[in-house]
Parts: sequence; C-alpha cells; structure tokens
Amino acid sequence: MAADELEDEVATTDTAVADDADGDEEAEKLSLDVKVAKPSACERRITVTVSREDIDRYLDKAFSDLMPSASVPGFRVGRAPRKLVVQKFKGDVADQVKGSLLMDSLAQVADEEEFAAISEPDLDLEAVEIPDEGPLTFEFSIEVRPEFDLPKWKGLKLKRPMQKFAPEDIDRQIEQMLAKYGQLAPHDGAAEEGDYLVLTLRGMADGKEISRDEDRVVRLRPTLSFVDGRIQDFLKLAKGAKAGDKLTAEVKLSASAPNEELRGKDVTLEIEVLEVKKLRLPELDEEFLGEIGGFKTEGDFRDAVQKDLERQLEYEQQKVARNQISEMLTESADWDLPPSLLKRQSVRELERAVMEMRRSGFSEGEIRARENELRQNSSVSTAAALKEHFILERIAEEENLDVEDGDYDREIFLISMQSGESPRRVRAQLEKRGLMDVLRNQIIERKVMELVQAEAKFQDEDFTPPKSTVEGVPFAVGGAEGDIPEAVGAIEAEDKDD
Repeated sequence: MAADELEDEVATTDTAVADDADGDEEAEKLSLDVKVAKPSACERRITVTVSREDIDRYLDKAFSDLMPSASVPGFRVGRAPRKLVVQKFKGDVADQVKGSLLMDSLAQVADEEEFAAISEPDLDLEAVEIPDEGPLTFEFSIEVRPEFDLPKWKGLKLKRPMQKFAPEDIDRQIEQMLAKYGQLAPHDGAAEEGDYLVLTLRGMADGKEISRDEDRVVRLRPTLSFVDGRIQDFLKLAKGAKAGDKLTAEVKLSASAPNEELRGKDVTLEIEVLEVKKLRLPELDEEFLGEIGGFKTEGDFRDAVQKDLERQLEYEQQKVARNQISEMLTESADWDLPPSLLKRQSVRELERAVMEMRRSGFSEGEIRARENELRQNSSVSTAAALKEHFILERIAEEENLDVEDGDYDREIFLISMQSGESPRRVRAQLEKRGLMDVLRNQIIERKVMELVQAEAKFQDEDFTPPKSTVEGVPFAVGGAEGDIPEAVGAIEAEDKDD
C-alpha cells in the first residue's frame, strides 16, 4: 500500500497515537530492528521489526485516550472499567495502533536510513497484523536513487552548434507557422511532396485486420512515422497518388510496440487514399497579423519569427550539449535499472521531451515525429535519461539549485506561445494531467546543465538544421492502441464546459 493510502487509513480511525497530553515536543522513538536487502542498485527490500515494548506502549496510550469517551452497556460514558473497554474495543484499537505503528515506523526508517526514495513504499497493509505476543515484523519494497560517486563535471570540453539566420530561413519558418492557420483545399491532381493526404489505414497480420485509422490527415513527406514503426520510403510510395488509389507497405514493428505479440515482426499496412489536398496559406495582412499576435507590421512578425528560430537553435545547442554531457557523466553509470521503473519512467521521459520541444516552439508535426521516435526506442532512451537524471539531481542538491515561481511562469508562457493557448489555460492543463512535477524536473535539469556549461570549454561549429523529413501520426499499426499512453505533454483545447 502506498504511503498516502496508509495516511488515509490512519486518518479514519477514532483516535491517533500522538505525543503525550502534557505537550512533549518530541515523541519517543521506536526501538526498531531494520534489515535492508539490495536486490539491485535501485531497489531496497526492507524488513522492520517493532519491539513488543513499543506495541504495548502504543496500545496502552490508545486505550488511555479512549477511556474518557468509551461507551459500554451498563456504565455511564467514560466510567466503564478498563478491562471491559479493552475487551469491547480490542479489534478497533488494534487496527488503529497498527496504522500508527506502521506510519511512525516508515517515517523513522526514512529519517535514519541512507537512501533517497524515488517511489512510495510497496506495503500491503492488510497483510500486517498486531500479534498477541512478541514483536511485529513487516516488509516492504521501495525504489531508490542508486548510490554512486559523483563524476567530474567541471571543465568539460564541448562542441556548440552556431547558425546565422538568413531571410530564406525566416521565410521557411513563416510558412511552417502559417500552416496551422491555413485551409486544406481539395486537389484533383496527383499528390506531390508537401501535399496532404486523407487516408484510411489498416494494419493486417495473418490476413486479419488488427488496427484501423480512418480519415487520418497526413502530410506527404519522405518518412511516415507511427507509434510502433515507420515507412521509410513513404514519399516514393505515395507520390503521384490520387483519390481512390490503394497502396501497401510493410512496417517492421519496434521492440516496444504496444502489441507485445507482434514486437519485432512485419505487419502489412493497407492504405486507401480518400482525398488529396493542398494547403492554402493566409495572407499576411494587417487584420491577420493582429489576430495571431497583435503584430502591427510584417516586419514585427518576422522579428518574432526570428526569435522562434533562435529559441530552436538554443534547443539544438542544449540538446547537443546535453548529449555530450550525459555521455561523459554516465560513462561509468553501469547500474541495473528494474524493468518496472523503466516502464513507468518511459512515460515521464516522453512527457519531458515533448514539453521541452513545445517551449522551444517546434511544430506539432515535428513534436509528433520525435514522440514516435522515443516510443519506438523507449527502453534504451529511458535508461539513459534516468541515469542522467540521477546524476543531475545529485549535482542540484550539492549546488543548492531549486525552482522558483518565476521559473514555472516562464516555462508555461513559452509553452503557451507554441500551443496558442493562454498561460492560465496551459497551467490548468498541466495541473490537471499531473505534469507539474515533470515541469519541475525539467527546470532543475536545465539549471544544472546551464551550470555545467558555465564551467565548460566550448568549440563553436557551423550548424545547418536538417530539413523536416518525418511526418508523425498517433497510430499503432500493430494494434493494441488501448495500451498506448496518452499523447503526453500536449496542451490541447478542451470543450468550453470542461
């Protein structure tokens, strides 16, 4: 049972074991015998034995607190003999004392043992019983941060990509930004690169349909990425297609595909082209410029677009630096990570990566493509990210780095710029989805990275951003879509009455 559930259990009892009524400032410590086993670097199996003296002390205190309000037939309230009160309320008081002993024991173990917990204790409350005689023994498992010597992080030698933005770079970015305001118009001709296709997708295995996605709008790019695989030659396959055409491709499912039975196997994808459409971009007139950001002139808008490009360059610089730093810091981090921790953390890593791209102003298509890439390589990328996180967290603690309210405000404002939502609405969405802790970790990790880079030596290199060649869609060709985590990090508009 998780600690918060245990707290709820204790809170429902009639009387909690507390400090003595005379107002002692500190409760008497329990006499615990604690044995800690280490199944792996990130796991602890803990056996706790509570002495009989402590059990009797808690029971005595509980019955003493109960006596003034105990109602026993034949006696006025609070006037029944203690022996009869014990007899009548033994079961209730035992449950109350059990909860109090467990909570106090867990708190004392957390204070006295030298490990940093990263999960709630896995404790089965129902399996624990107060014995009539002798000590109380219970066991629980908990995930912890591994113990390691902090690697040298000052004075690292890093490469840094640099770019000067030309007018044509701004033009390409404007076209990409305007795409979300454009209109898709039907096109009778053959599809060309950059056109939009309305498709019906059917995954087939052994002649049976295992997945279907209807009316999916896909931009024609060289590669089409799914949650569990990709078509590398999608442009070659679909270029020249018209409404009514049917295409076929083989998709090799990734090792982390939601459908476990088909992982690593080839699945046939049948594609029906329903429509071909071209994107009509809006005119950059005064009215439109005012609607999308209160810009007075096209020059103001272009200046804002250049700042977006600079943020994306900053993202690329941070990504390149982070990859180099992570590789150097985790070189000796050979800890075994439990599969349960990796599975749970893979969702968090996906959330962090998507949120980072949103605050850097990338398009939905680029974010989706990156999201699918992470899903397809989740086990490897998650293990590396988790080891990196443990090390960065240690540095943050030693350097007293923390998050301030203004840090949250800045991150949320940047995310709102990409999503088109107000900062207030973005914050509400993050809180509703339980992502504020992910945002906090992202801020802390960035602060540590900035500190590491401030102590590093850089060598600048020319950088040309790669052309966007991947179109990502939230569809699992192999099926079992119910097992796919929700598209994390996305700040989408909800119904007005939500």
